Amino acid sequence: MALLRLSAMALSRSRFALSPLAETVGSMLALAAPCTDPWIADWHARHHSAFTARLDPFEKGLVRLLGSTKWFPDHVVIPPRGGMRTALADELPEVAAFADEDVAAQLRVSVEHSWRRHDLKWLSGKDFAPRTAVLLDAVWRAHVLPDWPRRKALLERDVTYRAGLLAAYGWPKALERMSRRSAWVGADAIRFSDHEAPDRVVGDEGMLFVPTSAPSGTWLCEAPPDRHALVYPARGRAEPERPPVEDALDRLIGDNRATILRELAEPATSSELAAQLGLSLGTVGGHLAVLRDAQLIIGDRVGRRVVYHRTRQGDLLAAPHSL
Repeated sequence: MALLRLSAMALSRSRFALSPLAETVGSMLALAAPCTDPWIADWHARHHSAFTARLDPFEKGLVRLLGSTKWFPDHVVIPPRGGMRTALADELPEVAAFADEDVAAQLRVSVEHSWRRHDLKWLSGKDFAPRTAVLLDAVWRAHVLPDWPRRKALLERDVTYRAGLLAAYGWPKALERMSRRSAWVGADAIRFSDHEAPDRVVGDEGMLFVPTSAPSGTWLCEAPPDRHALVYPARGRAEPERPPVEDALDRLIGDNRATILRELAEPATSSELAAQLGLSLGTVGGHLAVLRDAQLIIGDRVGRRVVYHRTRQGDLLAAPHSL
């Protein structure tokens, strides 16, 4: 198995971050493949044709390779530098800075780790890294940016949840179920792959953990001399906004309480719910108290926060067409 080794200093400085670059790479791969996840079906249907139509031979070959390999080339998996405020404009210059010979060498490694056949005939001309940056920028603007506020809220919620676990229980609990393969090993290491590979040593600046809204996919980002980031799927889904409807649940318990109960399909604090729903903290707190008294939700203390989630009865009541 492949391990990331962390010193005590590296562990103390490890943190969470956002990466529009990682979000764009994940979205690009989702658009290039048939849609099998109902959570993104509407988005995929609206954007798939326009995405595939814009690809030139170089872009089409690159996307096909990225969607069928266990080794992403270095120029598309760069650890973010801006923490939770990272912008794509901060990341694309690093993508574009790679030399042609380095990109070509990495792509050949990607071919070796692919489960499909690739001939790299599309790798012609020059400026491979700048052309990749142009593709990523176009995908971001056309297919991700319009959705970014909703996706960002999902990612921030995941970070808040895991930061609470970290504060209360430490890194092993915060990393639990981050991906199918990642796990804490011993006292100083993170397993990030089941495949045999040399251990990586994380520098004193620590490890970055980067959630994306992609339904699946985990990858390691590395940059010299020792920057590392682990990209993982966030908990929950960034569901499209639903038009207001007068359904049975709203009529039974009221619009705001029904909305809060639906939102708690994924755990959240009262502050997160207030910000997301545009309600006052007092209003949300009152509704949470009623839902808790009705045994539809429970609150668990995680560090200094109280994180609410639905009970089994709450799940049954909030399920579509359950009434």
